[in-house]
Amino acid sequence: MPNYRIITDLSQRMLYLLDNDTVIRGFPVGIGKMLSVSPVGEYTIINKQKNPGGPFGVFWMGLSKPHYGIHGTNDPSSIGKKVSHGCIRMYNEDVLALAATVPIGTRVTIRE
Repeated sequence: MPNYRIITDLSQRMLYLLDNDTVIRGFPVGIGKMLSVSPVGEYTIINKQKNPGGPFGVFWMGLSKPHYGIHGTNDPSSIGKKVSHGCIRMYNEDVLALAATVPIGTRVTIRE
């Protein structure tokens, strides 16, 4: 049985999906801007919502830190930049692939 976890590296602006300690996939991400930086720490995915609407794109995965999540975007040009209010922003097709893979309860590490 897979043991998935997610590491988001803010300096690389990349999200990595790991099974145990092996990286399976890497995805480019948009991260928090200067005044609303992405929160560094250890979290878990606590909920998932398809088609949340607006800037969240086609999928939302909420983190155990309230008001923060991993989500799609309605602005693909924002990926790779410091643009969000602290959330981890992904291309819609990438967030769908990730959401289909990881269950609620998956550990998420956000590091600088």
